[in-house]
Amino acid sequence: MKFKLALCLIISFSLSSCKYYSFTGADTGNAETFQVNFFQNTAQLIEPGIDRDFTLALQDLIQNQTKLSLVNNNGDLVYEGEITRYYVAPMTATSDSRAAENRLTIAVNVRFFNTLEPEKDFEQNFSFYFDFPGNAQLTGAQKDEAIEEVFLRITQDVFNASLTNW
Repeated sequence: MKFKLALCLIISFSLSSCKYYSFTGADTGNAETFQVNFFQNTAQLIEPGIDRDFTLALQDLIQNQTKLSLVNNNGDLVYEGEITRYYVAPMTATSDSRAAENRLTIAVNVRFFNTLEPEKDFEQNFSFYFDFPGNAQLTGAQKDEAIEEVFLRITQDVFNASLTNW
């Protein structure tokens, strides 16, 4: 009987501690809300819509991996910045000097403000790339896949930099 009681107590304490720990490793502290301001596209090459797509991707990731509530202003945690680079460059060449592989690179400058713990504030550049065959055009479904993969990686890096202690 004592064993069952002890086991029940251990399980209840471990489950109640989940308020402070999440399986994603997110440490939101006492924060209850977050806001993601619109990320302007200031890159030399403008790809329409990626500013909106990145803003929404970051909002979705934080909402899906934390219990924070999204607000439009006065958030405990604030994300803002701009897309600073969007370009395609050849990576490898064939023997007749044509591109064998191209690379899409996107870079985002992020400013993070923690209004409850200002010592955690930062400004940092994040970038990632997507390689595709040199004979392929970056259009349609391939472009959508490339941008989605790059944004998935960048948003995860932003999440890790701002909300994990790894």
